[in-house]
Amino acid sequence: MSTEWTVRAITRAMLPILLVLTLVEVGSGLVLGRFETQLLQYPTLLALVPVTIGTAGNLGSILAARLSTAFHLGTLSFDPRDENLAGNALATFALAVSIFPIVGVGAWGLTALVSGAQLEPQTVVAISLASGIALAVLAIAVTVAVTYVAYRFRLDPDDVVIPIVTNTCDVLGVVVLFATVQLLL
Repeated sequence: MSTEWTVRAITRAMLPILLVLTLVEVGSGLVLGRFETQLLQYPTLLALVPVTIGTAGNLGSILAARLSTAFHLGTLSFDPRDENLAGNALATFALAVSIFPIVGVGAWGLTALVSGAQLEPQTVVAISLASGIALAVLAIAVTVAVTYVAYRFRLDPDDVVIPIVTNTCDVLGVVVLFATVQLLL
């Protein structure tokens, strides 16, 4: 792994990644724009968007930080039987299963308080939980893959993994949330 910590080295590693991620975020906004009518029809979905993508990005970031630390300590292998890797992935999944129902209840409660909820609370919780489970699986896959790629290209995972994971989870969050809405509404 490169241990060169100069402005030039960091810029050389990060600038191309950040430029690509900027385009990815624009794509996320375009996808979100396609669902504007549905968002205005169901304000609860509008409340779910930022919390869902933020929570998915946070889950991926937590896992990325844990994998990066394990990588630097030399305790991480990319063997599917690695208990450290599997344990961190399982903890991320368990956190998603426990937090996304709370996100759904919170979004429903907020919109019920402000504008009168138009969706049943169990529907909102189901949408939030199903989206959260799918996003947890995707965040785990993306985080492990990006950490592995950083390792293979001798990049510091601390520099590249979290920005890639959070931006990817933003896009995936929007897509998964609205795919779930299409299935459950």
